[in-house]
Amino acid sequence: MSMRCLLVDDSARFLEAARALLERGGMQVVGVASTGAEAVSRVHDLVPDVVLVDLDLDGENGFDVALRIAGDTTAVILISTHALEDFQELVAASPARGFLHKSALSAGAIRELLGRED
Repeated sequence: MSMRCLLVDDSARFLEAARALLERGGMQVVGVASTGAEAVSRVHDLVPDVVLVDLDLDGENGFDVALRIAGDTTAVILISTHALEDFQELVAASPARGFLHKSALSAGAIRELLGRED
């Protein structure tokens, strides 16, 4: 069974490109959200395996969104165009399972970060 993914980003262009990229890699993108409130609602309704959350959501802090959605069955991965070095301590202190730079985003990178092979 393929991994179910929710994308959270305020850029419609990025959401479209990331969905296509991840689906080509065998992931099932079950939904998208552009705000923290949408993300919380979609996580509740869709129960994805993993949620990719942009650190900068048009005035919202991705770390705060990650805190609101992280749970026992849903893993959170933070994403950004900024380098990990800029946020390393905050990422480590967050409930996120890790960080991926948007340029390194792929289904394989997500699986590797989560230690999954499906």
